[in-house]
Amino acid sequence: MTHDPADLTVDDYLDGAQEMAAAGRPFLAHLLAEEAAGRIDDPATARIRAQYTDPTTDRG
Repeated sequence: MTHDPADLTVDDYLDGAQEMAAAGRPFLAHLLAEEAAGRIDDPATARIRAQYTDPTTDRG
């Protein structure tokens, strides 16, 4: 594990999002996924954001 957040990769953030979702922490999962999506410039960002929606605005 790294101690410098600047060293984290998109995969690191997505792994963390998956772990937080599995642990029942949807808001942290959403924040980590947003950080991952913000670090890439391609259509995958829409998929990432759809997978980890903001639980504070999800009315579903």
